[in-house]
Amino acid sequence: MRDGFIKVAAATPDVLVADCVHNRQAIVEKAREMAKNGAKVLVFPELCLTGYTCQDLFWQETLLHRTEEELKIMQRELQDIDGLIFIGLPLRHKGKLYNAAAVLNQGRILGFVPKHHLPNYAEFYEARYFVPGQAFDGYVDWQGEKVPFGMNLLFHCAEVPGLCVAAEICEDLWAPNPPSIFHAMAGATLIVNLSASDETTGKDAYRRELVSGQSARLICGYVYATAGNGESTQDLVFGGQNLIAENGTVLREAKRFANETIYGEIDVERLESERRRISTWQPESKEEHTQIYFHVKEEQTPLSRFFDPSPFVPEDKTDRDRRCDEILTIQAMGLKKRLDHTGSKAAVLGISGGLDSTLALLVTARAFDLCGLDRSRITAVTMPCFGTTDRTYTNACELTRRLGASLREVDIKKAVLQHFEDIGHDYEDHSVTFENAQARERTQVIMDIANSLGGLVIGTGDLSELALGWATYNGDHMSMYGVNGSVPKTLVRHLVRYYADTCKEPELAAILEDVLDTPVSPELLPPKDGVISQKTEDLVGPYELHDFFLYYMMRFQYGPGKIYRIARIAFAGMYHDEVILKWLKKFYWRFFSQQFKRSCLPDGPKVGSVAVSPRGDLRMPSDACVRIWMDELDTLG
Repeated sequence: MRDGFIKVAAATPDVLVADCVHNRQAIVEKAREMAKNGAKVLVFPELCLTGYTCQDLFWQETLLHRTEEELKIMQRELQDIDGLIFIGLPLRHKGKLYNAAAVLNQGRILGFVPKHHLPNYAEFYEARYFVPGQAFDGYVDWQGEKVPFGMNLLFHCAEVPGLCVAAEICEDLWAPNPPSIFHAMAGATLIVNLSASDETTGKDAYRRELVSGQSARLICGYVYATAGNGESTQDLVFGGQNLIAENGTVLREAKRFANETIYGEIDVERLESERRRISTWQPESKEEHTQIYFHVKEEQTPLSRFFDPSPFVPEDKTDRDRRCDEILTIQAMGLKKRLDHTGSKAAVLGISGGLDSTLALLVTARAFDLCGLDRSRITAVTMPCFGTTDRTYTNACELTRRLGASLREVDIKKAVLQHFEDIGHDYEDHSVTFENAQARERTQVIMDIANSLGGLVIGTGDLSELALGWATYNGDHMSMYGVNGSVPKTLVRHLVRYYADTCKEPELAAILEDVLDTPVSPELLPPKDGVISQKTEDLVGPYELHDFFLYYMMRFQYGPGKIYRIARIAFAGMYHDEVILKWLKKFYWRFFSQQFKRSCLPDGPKVGSVAVSPRGDLRMPSDACVRIWMDELDTLG
């Protein structure tokens, strides 16, 4: 349960209709299996103790009495089970019969939750047997205890403060005003649903979307357990489509018609963080809900959920291509508006033959097409200096020509050497001054060319560089519009590749492929034997790691320890733990120390869920101290 993860399970036992003895045994067996696998919240289907399809047998005193007796036996048998267990059964209360869930913890019944929305249409006739549950309807006298009875019961875990569980039953979710809405607004972070939803063609997709959508709308975890094989097939078939979802993402789904048990880990800390972040999420009073506490043993939850090592990049090619086209359009539309607003008919950018400047040029070309402007009004400036290689120079020139932009070459060696002389810097001293002087000279050149043409300077720096502060202040850090500012380095590569795959120009595609194969480098140090001598990732670390760190720190506010834990899972077999920790420390140090560069970023379009604009996602003081984050990192490893 460390880091806010809680393991949950949904099971469909093999029931026999009206045989509550057999069903009790099947439920206990499943509960033990789930507990053995580490689940702390265990959910069974609607009316599973008797079977959902008993029909008029629900009026039989023999069935109702034996169901209660079997529940008492089950309490004794589940005393040693560590967790919160939800079991569906018919329950008599105040002279009426309810479709209810019994909620057990370590053998005690903590509450009974009745179903409110009773379907009585098509194949459903629940109102024939049951009455609707109410928010709170007193107490059930159960083995000498007063057990709360009502829809509005919230079950709080004493050992995991953010874990608050509430239940609804089947049709409750399908209604216009599901009880889960009010439960979540009262603080529930996990909703469980005991269901018996029969199968008709296409219903599985609707059911999946319903569960996923509700978890997204309520920013909660959602565990859905439904009836399967074993129910009567007199007129219906039940498929056991169990589902576990979290904030719009389906974490696990059972194979239909197989009575599977599924497991997943709900990230309660993530849900709480998301609710705090979103200002339109407004909690309501808990006064109408009864608060009930339960206990579980404190232990670390083994994680089986998937953590994508490339969270900014969709794994599926169709989704990835769609995302790439959308992002290129957002970038281009942002620049189009800026060109229209300023009346600029020209654009200027530095072209190096690297990925970032290549993407910026592709976006600028698309923006000019949208504006109806000739691409020749785009001036791509190549500015060779001490570190420029023939490979990147050639690619920069050929790319510009193939796109129909204007190419201009300004060799800055003499200007930089003169600058070294002016400030008394030794050429053999390849320190940060040696590098930054070149970057600032290049920025001055393109700014002045833009002024002479009445155009805008287009920034090329990407999100990953901004997060690490890997930019020269008032050098490549500055522009008049930064089209790449919210695009992470791992995604830049896919955007360029998508353009290469879809441009239908073999010569242009070949250049883009070579750009993709070129090592990432600022090319500020002299090459060795004509080969790039300065590789960025050797200095700051792998961008795929940094993008992963950035995503989980910014998007979900994870702490260093939690990021390290999930990074070890995501990059297992790719990076050793000590390597991940090394670069995670570097990431945090650079992120905090370089905020001053982000505090004065130029305008640029936001394209995804993470950005560092001081006018948007990141309002952070430039002199914030990293100490407590580094303290936590020092305890790891």
